[in-house]
Amino acid sequence: MPPRNITVFDTTLRDGEQAPGAALDLEQKLAIARQLAALRVDVIEAGFPNSSPADFEAVRMIANEVQGPVICGLARCTSADIESCWNAVREAPVHRIHAFLSTSDIHITEKLRKTRSQVLEMAVAGVRLARTLCPDVEFSAEDALRTDREYLAEIVAAVIEAGATTINLPDTVGYTTPREMAEMLRYLYEWAPQLSKVVASMHCHNDLGLAVANTLAGVCSGAGQVECSINGMGERAGNASLEELVMAIRTRQDVLGVTTGVDTTQITRTSRLVSSMTGFPVPPNKAIVGANAFAHEAGIHQHGVLADRRTYEIMLPEDVGLTVSNLTLGPRSGKHGLQARLRDLGYEVVGEELNRAYVRFVLLADRKKRIYDEDLVAIMTEAGNLTDAWELLSLEVRTETNLPPYALIVLKRRASDDIFELPAQGNGGLGDGPVEAAFIAVGKIVGRDPLFAGQDFKLEDYSLRSIGFGADAQGEASVHVRCNGDVAVGVAASTDVVEASVRAYLSAVNRLMMMRKSAAGE
Repeated sequence: MPPRNITVFDTTLRDGEQAPGAALDLEQKLAIARQLAALRVDVIEAGFPNSSPADFEAVRMIANEVQGPVICGLARCTSADIESCWNAVREAPVHRIHAFLSTSDIHITEKLRKTRSQVLEMAVAGVRLARTLCPDVEFSAEDALRTDREYLAEIVAAVIEAGATTINLPDTVGYTTPREMAEMLRYLYEWAPQLSKVVASMHCHNDLGLAVANTLAGVCSGAGQVECSINGMGERAGNASLEELVMAIRTRQDVLGVTTGVDTTQITRTSRLVSSMTGFPVPPNKAIVGANAFAHEAGIHQHGVLADRRTYEIMLPEDVGLTVSNLTLGPRSGKHGLQARLRDLGYEVVGEELNRAYVRFVLLADRKKRIYDEDLVAIMTEAGNLTDAWELLSLEVRTETNLPPYALIVLKRRASDDIFELPAQGNGGLGDGPVEAAFIAVGKIVGRDPLFAGQDFKLEDYSLRSIGFGADAQGEASVHVRCNGDVAVGVAASTDVVEASVRAYLSAVNRLMMMRKSAAGE
C-alpha cells in the first residue's frame, strides 16, 4: 500500500512571526512566501488579516502574487475577522479561512468569560459564515489538549456539521505528551466519527521540547495535516519545526508510513532566508539545518564516514540542499563561475542582479583568499536589503583605554545625493564601545529626516556570528531597531565586524523608513 500523504501547513508568517523580536516587513514576508512555494509546502498561513492593516496587506499581497500553495488567513470566530480574512485571501487561486476559538475551561472562563454553550454557538456560527464565503474552512479548538474530551468531541462534531473541512487540535501551550496526543485522537475518532470524513490537523508548541514528537504521534494516530514553522519559530519556545518533521517522515517512512510533497533540497536555503530576515540565528546543534548537523569531529566517527557515510549519517547533506563545493572562488574568479556556484546554491541570478552580486563578490574577494558558500549566502541575503534611502560611504572608529570611543560616519542620501558627515569636527558619536558609538552617529544623521522628527532609535537586540572559516571569516551582524511602535531587522556581513554592524543597523533604519512611507501611502 502506498504511503499516506500528509499536508504540510506552514505558519512561519503567522505564528512564527509572533516570536518575540521577530519583525518582518511586506517585502520580506513576500520573499519568504515565495521561498515556501519553492519548498512546495501545501498551505501557507500568511497572517492574521484583521489584527492590523499591515497584516491584512501582507496576506492580500501574498494571495495575489504567490502561486502553488493554498493561501490561508487566520480569524477569530467573529464576523469582522472572518470577512476581513476572506477579503485578504480571496484573490489567491486556492484559499482557506482558518477560524479559531478557545475550548478549554480555563480559556472559556478566564479569557473569554463565557459558558461552554456560548462558545459552541460561536464556533458553529463562525464556521457557517466562513463556509458561505470559502469552500475550504479550517477550525482550530484552541488549547484542545487541555479541553474536556466530551466537550471537545461535541464541538468537533458540531463544526464539521457546520462545514469545517479541516479540524485542528492544537497543543497551544506545549503541555501534552505523545501518548496523550494519540489517546485524544483515538477518543475523537470514536466519539466524533465525523472526524474521519475531514482532515485532522496537529499544531504543537515546544514548551517541553515535545512539539515534533507530539505531532508525529498525531500523524501515527490518523492526522492528515501537520502545522509547523521554519526553524521552529513561534510563540515562547516555538512551534514544531518543519525541517525536523519533514525529514523525520522522509527518513523513517518505514515506521511512519506517510510522505509529504516537500522539496527537501530547498530546506537549507529556506532556513537561512528566514534566519537572516528575522534576525534569529540558527543554533549550531539544531537538527537538520544547524552548522554541526553533518559535522564529525570524533576520530572514530570521521573514520567511519570516510569508509561509508551511512555509518554515522542517517540522511545526506544533499537531501536538505546542503552542498559541498569543489569549486574554489577567489579574487580572480569570473562572473560565470560565480553564477554557476550561486545556481548550485539555489539562486538563479542573471542580468543586472548578477552584475550587482558580482560587484559585492569582488569587493569581498579582495579581502579574503577564499569565498565559501556561507559568504555567497550572505551576499545574496544582503542583496535583499533595502538601501534606497541611506548608503554608508565611510566609517571611522577609534578606541583607546580609559577614553570614550569615537566614531565618524559619512552617509549619502540616495534620493538627493546629499552627503552627511558626523561629526564635521569633534568627537562624533560617543558610546560604550565602537559599535554603539557608530550606531549613535547613524541615528543622529538619519534622525534629521522629517519621517523621524523628534523620535529616537532604540536598539532592541544585537548579535554577531562568524560565517565561513578561517581567520579572515566574515562576521554577520543582526540588529533589531525600534522607533516608536515600529521595529525592523537588519542583517549585514563583512570581514570588519564594526562595518557589518553599522551596515546592519543602517539596513534596519532604511526598512523603518520604508514602513513609514508605506503607512503614509507614498
